[in-house]
Amino acid sequence: MGKIYTALGLMSGTSLDGIDVSIIQSDGNREYLPILDRYFQYEDRLFKRIEKLRGKISSSEDLNVLSDEIKSLEKDITLFNLKAVNETLKTSKFDIDLIGFHGQTIFHDPSKKISKQLGDGRLLSQLTKKKVVYNFRQNDLENDGQGAPLAPIFHNMIANKINKKFNIELPINILNIGGISNITLTVNENKLSSSNKIYAYDIGPGNCLIDEWIRKNSKEKYDKEGLIARSGKIDELILNQAFENFNLDSYYEKSLDVKDFDIFFAKGLSLEDGAATITDFTAKLIAEGIRFISNKNQSFKNKWLVCGGGRKNKYLLERIKMNFERLHLDPIEKYKINGDFVESQAFAFLAIRSSEGMFISFPSTTRCKQPSTGGVIVENF
Repeated sequence: MGKIYTALGLMSGTSLDGIDVSIIQSDGNREYLPILDRYFQYEDRLFKRIEKLRGKISSSEDLNVLSDEIKSLEKDITLFNLKAVNETLKTSKFDIDLIGFHGQTIFHDPSKKISKQLGDGRLLSQLTKKKVVYNFRQNDLENDGQGAPLAPIFHNMIANKINKKFNIELPINILNIGGISNITLTVNENKLSSSNKIYAYDIGPGNCLIDEWIRKNSKEKYDKEGLIARSGKIDELILNQAFENFNLDSYYEKSLDVKDFDIFFAKGLSLEDGAATITDFTAKLIAEGIRFISNKNQSFKNKWLVCGGGRKNKYLLERIKMNFERLHLDPIEKYKINGDFVESQAFAFLAIRSSEGMFISFPSTTRCKQPSTGGVIVENF
């Protein structure tokens, strides 16, 4: 067993709603104990600034054109993260060894080896007087990887914990429904090898299209429990056309961004019918991703643990099951893991691995050429 760190993870997802904060104790390998989880919602003004800026950026050139605006917003996001760290530490008796700071993604293009997260790790280190690990994706991109998903090594560790504690047969499969949906096929940590790998893929939209539709067509920010979609009617013609126009060839070998999808196909539908149609479109793509994995991995089992905000959308989960026969989706809470904070805990875990020089991404998870370390480590105090 290696050194046990107490690490704090900060995660801001593509939904732009706020910051998840987690404190864990771990050696970055097999030891893991969750300590504390908290959520800090973005102030409305900050949320709108992030949403507006992200909407302006469609290419890497825009990052240069908008550099002044980006720097200004990055400072404010960093200060908001600082506030979250300070308030969290007030409620914890634990001394933090390091902080894993993901930042807020505003642009992701692996073909250009660029993934831009707003968050100044040097400033956060200076103000917290803590070691900070940030910019987790760049090493993987430089190694011809997709820069995402990065949580699978953490998923694998918690799956093995669940296996031991609840005697659930491996492999345990994990479906994370955030702004984007991704899946991880886990393996026994004692049998990891060149032929027995952790597999992971981004498989499509999660909450991003549903949230965008709701925000543009109502005063709400998301469809709570899928109630709006449930009250509508799926437009089968529009749905089938949208799905047929979607090219799945080589789709799973790439990491995905919210800008890879749009809600234009639902234009003209009512709030309720649009929500129903977009939710089923999302469910179809998630089911197709699970089907792709099932064809790839002969040890596939139809039992999945679900984490991320999308697991609370009951209608979405029902539609996924409708599109994939005999699929069992269990909320990860069933096994004493808080599904809202898997990603923030993951970046605390990845910060520990980075500090120890361990790999955080692999050819079977991000398509990188060889296993990659990641994260810039800074002690600016």
